[in-house]
Amino acid sequence: MEAVRTLLRLFSYLFHGLLALFLLAVSGFALASGTPSLELGMLPWTGLLLVRVVFGAALAGLIAVVLALAGKWRFLFLLWSLAVVVLLIRGYFFTGYHFQPGGFSRASLLTIGSLVALAGAWFQMFRRKERLTRY
Repeated sequence: MEAVRTLLRLFSYLFHGLLALFLLAVSGFALASGTPSLELGMLPWTGLLLVRVVFGAALAGLIAVVLALAGKWRFLFLLWSLAVVVLLIRGYFFTGYHFQPGGFSRASLLTIGSLVALAGAWFQMFRRKERLTRY
């Protein structure tokens, strides 16, 4: 069982680390372009506010991943993971979001991945700090 928990934690770190980096890059490019033209229909924001919220959230998510990897403030990583799940489920499945052909399967896989990563974030909350012993 411990091996499954470890794999879930690793998946969670990788999933959220890559997601945060991707969102940081996309929103950073949108901010740098001068005319923020980012469209993420599953999120409740639009225009410049959307770009700023995504940039700030991605930065906070990346910090949460790094802190969790360091064994500090692990609850922030759990909160980030939970926020991602809530925004994905709400945005894709409980709003008027319209999928392009093939988009439903991608959104479903992303949502399932975020749920699995949430389980890994939950397990990392109770991970013991590894102690190095000196011989």
